[in-house]
Amino acid sequence: MRFGFEGHHERRFGPRKHGKFGHGHRRHFGRSWMDDRDGGRRRLFDSAELRLLLLKLISDQPRHGYDLIRAIEELTGGAYAPSPGVVYPALSVLQDLGHIEGAEQESSRKAFSITQSGTADLSANAAQVKSLLARLTALAATREQTDSAPIRRAMENLRSVLRNRLGGENVGKDTLYEVAAILDEAAQRIERL
Repeated sequence: MRFGFEGHHERRFGPRKHGKFGHGHRRHFGRSWMDDRDGGRRRLFDSAELRLLLLKLISDQPRHGYDLIRAIEELTGGAYAPSPGVVYPALSVLQDLGHIEGAEQESSRKAFSITQSGTADLSANAAQVKSLLARLTALAATREQTDSAPIRRAMENLRSVLRNRLGGENVGKDTLYEVAAILDEAAQRIERL
């Protein structure tokens, strides 16, 4: 059974542009997007990459959709979790291609196992699978570096000060420009570390 989401955006809006994996991520459970450092948004994986990653995880052990979402979230240290709206259609495509099949079920959730065809596809794309897993590991490392307790505390402190100072009624343009200059200077100092 196909869900009809595959390629939906490409058909309606043209192909998406995919850059290299970058910095500046935010975790949004249920979204397959990453914020890049220029403030734009892009997908972490294209549909073929996601299918390959799911196939790799299923080859490790039979899994159902929710297990796959959690496994990816764990690989990224909690920085990213694909939405069910991209995982389940990808599983349907893998099943249509004959790369996975329903496994014996101990619960009501439908688990999948890899087929010989799926194993052959993984072997043929071993380098890409390795690259995808490295991307997830890098994301986890970045999350660990930027999500430490002192950084979170400092960011919350900054957010609170900005709300308190700029939330008043009598905040002039000069104050806004001064605050922006201080933030720009702080960003530049951090960048030079």
